Amino acid sequence: MTSRIRPLTPGELAPDQRALYDTIVGGPRAQGPQHFALTSTDGSLRGPFDVMLRSPAVGTAQQELGAAIRYRTGFTDRMRELAILLVATRWSSAFERESHEAIARAIGFGDLELAALRVSDVSDFAGDERVVGRAVIALLDGDLSDELWSETSVTIGVDGVFELTALVGYYSTLALQLRVFRAD
Repeated sequence: MTSRIRPLTPGELAPDQRALYDTIVGGPRAQGPQHFALTSTDGSLRGPFDVMLRSPAVGTAQQELGAAIRYRTGFTDRMRELAILLVATRWSSAFERESHEAIARAIGFGDLELAALRVSDVSDFAGDERVVGRAVIALLDGDLSDELWSETSVTIGVDGVFELTALVGYYSTLALQLRVFRAD
């Protein structure tokens, strides 16, 4: 599938786009080990990050939400990546799947676990991870049953349920944007 937009290179960015670009490439996503490239060889941002540049006001708010979800929630790294990969599977988001599978591998996910997440199967996960996985699948279907609400809110807390709904919504939005702009 051919992209509907040409990625913007650093030299052609307006000042507000450049500020967002600098925030993305200089922020927490760019710190520490790099499991996937944020930029292409010409310096343009990859995936959803280039799309965010099209509306710097909205893109800035969106990338700030994404950074909060990735780096400042109560989730363990495994719970967070499990949830992201389930969203990527639901919406067939190749960029999100590839980039977050690389992160998942780096934090200890094995091939069988990743294969299971590619088909939304959380039956072999245990404990908190299984609860989070079941909750994500239910949220992608539209809601938590009273029983799953009870189990999830006890497992990760009410604050964690809020963070989980934000994660599912954020990564679903990215998947939609990647699909519409053919930037995946």
